[in-house]
Amino acid sequence: MGKSLVLNVVEWILHQIRVSDLVLALLGLFIFSSVHHRLTCRGPMIWPIIGTMPSFLFHVNDLYGWTTSVLIKCGGTFRFRGLWMSGSFGIVTADPINIEYMLKINFKNFPKGQYYRERFHDLLGDGIFNSDNQLWKEQRRIATYAMFSTKFADHSFNSTACLVHEKLLKLIKKLAHSGKSFDFQELLLRFTFDHICTAAFGVDPGCLGIDLPSVPFAKAFEDATEFTLNRFLVPPFLWKIMKFFNIGSEKQLRKALQIIQDFAGKTVVDRQVESSKISMLNDRSDLLSRLINHNQDKRELEHGNQFSDKFLKDFCISFILAGRDTSSVALTWFFWLIYKNPEVENRILYEIKQIISRRDSKNQRVLNNVSDIVFRREELEEMIYLQAALSESMRLYPPVPVDFKEAVEDDIFPDGTMVKKKSRVLFSIFAMARMEGIWGKDCLDFKPERWIKEGRFVSENQFKYVVFNAGPRVCLGKKFAYMQMKMVAASIILRYKVVVGHGHHVAPKVTTTLYMKNGLLVTFNPR
Repeated sequence: MGKSLVLNVVEWILHQIRVSDLVLALLGLFIFSSVHHRLTCRGPMIWPIIGTMPSFLFHVNDLYGWTTSVLIKCGGTFRFRGLWMSGSFGIVTADPINIEYMLKINFKNFPKGQYYRERFHDLLGDGIFNSDNQLWKEQRRIATYAMFSTKFADHSFNSTACLVHEKLLKLIKKLAHSGKSFDFQELLLRFTFDHICTAAFGVDPGCLGIDLPSVPFAKAFEDATEFTLNRFLVPPFLWKIMKFFNIGSEKQLRKALQIIQDFAGKTVVDRQVESSKISMLNDRSDLLSRLINHNQDKRELEHGNQFSDKFLKDFCISFILAGRDTSSVALTWFFWLIYKNPEVENRILYEIKQIISRRDSKNQRVLNNVSDIVFRREELEEMIYLQAALSESMRLYPPVPVDFKEAVEDDIFPDGTMVKKKSRVLFSIFAMARMEGIWGKDCLDFKPERWIKEGRFVSENQFKYVVFNAGPRVCLGKKFAYMQMKMVAASIILRYKVVVGHGHHVAPKVTTTLYMKNGLLVTFNPR
């Protein structure tokens, strides 16, 4: 009897509720939410259920520009939230004070986080760029040991010079003679892939072959990166279901990962076989050989843990990911900017010729036969204006436009913003370059001179210029990246004028690395 009465009451209530009433109620909720947001918050509208998704989707074709304008209006920081029950919420900031707090002062509370590591784990495993806490510290120590030695520095410089002169310049010469336009971004990606594989594994994949061959390992690496990034764009339940049933992009990712693991595994095994021939392995200076040498020392000294095969593979694959895209993307934007600013290009060319002219004998003959010139390390270090132009290019178009962390515990930023536990905190390096409060009223100008004082290159505060990360996780390869970029840029500028195709549309691609969406179509005109 009681149950029947309750059902009757429920039916009566439902009968009284009209569809129009429900619509009005929902409309009222949206209006209340809008007013409340405007009174208490800054930034894009956070709607019930759908969060800030409409704002992001509406501006998806200019996401970096829109984010920049919102950050400027909000004073440098705003909140966001994803779809209801997605678990995605957090903060976007471009405030150097907040960034310093996150990357240095309270570094322990802002690791990479589970959200990032889970998505990259299949590709990077527990490599240095996908680890936190003690595991990261140990790999950082190992990376410092492996990279900061005279032997590795010499190997890195010599391999760069060899690739530039034996492959890159020969390929450009062929393209110049053809007179046809070519995607310079692809060419530079091929170069940096060959170079980083040589530095990490001691193996040249051959992407810069004169006929631009298709290289399975390179193609697999590119596919694996792209399909991994898809995991940031779709709800976790969706990509996990696709992975479980091995369908869609997750099926393609698995195929690409198999090729990468086979290549890396074979390279590790081959190098370990060489380790039995100590003199042969000692002739190598790549990262993998240095790590296996370290294993050999551990055995002889009978102390410490040796590196597993999985560790060696994860470590080297992480370096390939870090070194492949960043330098090539930086150089692509650099060559576009100097084409748009010929006075900068002329100053770089003048500096290069001045440095060459100091060579000890028959100076004029050296200048007239530039095809044989291979820049020395000390000459690259003297190229102050070139380094300033590269730095300015990366300021305006940072290879990694947005980076993010995840809060372990509740926190408060120096600007007063409350940070909830498990918040994702994104910091927009792209937006920082376009904020007058950080770089001055000429922030939008391509101005290498801002990096030079009294004839010397002067670095900026790392929390204002976060291109190479900052704090304890600051990029270990910064010095090598500048050396590589200067060798490539100086060698090409001395010999060719890079001309961008008429009407070619240049725009950034929305991904973790700031590719040009349409590549960079150019022709090479011999000087």
